[in-house]
Amino acid sequence: MRHFVRIQDQISLLLNIEIRLNWYDINISMIKLSKMTDYGVVIMSEMAQIEGRVMTAPDLSLYTGLKVPTAAKILRILAKSGLLTSLRGAHGGYRLDRNAKSISIAEIVRVLEGPVAVTSCVDESHEDCSVETCCPMRGGWDKINRAINAAMEEVTLADMCQIRQVPITPLVRQSSNTPLTNNVTE
Repeated sequence: MRHFVRIQDQISLLLNIEIRLNWYDINISMIKLSKMTDYGVVIMSEMAQIEGRVMTAPDLSLYTGLKVPTAAKILRILAKSGLLTSLRGAHGGYRLDRNAKSISIAEIVRVLEGPVAVTSCVDESHEDCSVETCCPMRGGWDKINRAINAAMEEVTLADMCQIRQVPITPLVRQSSNTPLTNNVTE
């Protein structure tokens, strides 16, 4: 039982998942990407709406509801990786130069999360596993890891965002204490 709990603790830490251990079952809630990665896909989706559009962190904050510092941090990471182009000057900002159909979700996830590896013993992981030599699952997670990576490679940014025919009205802050609202009246 002690060996089983050690493996369970390692899996919980490595996958960032919630695990409830009873004497007879394990309930794994989910494998979850970080909020930053989710927000990165949201930002990339918004950037893909209009080809060649230059946007700043405050612009994206208005369109997505993200806080400006969060948008700025993600934009810097995406630009450093080459997914976005950074433009300097009075009319500067960030631009998506590639077609949304040519950017896989896996590419965005790798930029913001690093390589996707469900456990430390899969090929893409750079972490060591303390029980690897005696683990009965040794090498078994590779198939699952390859399937997850292949699925994310097949889904493009264009698949994730629906290109709008009519531009969305940006969210407007009425004051610093009020929540974001859409300025369209019905």
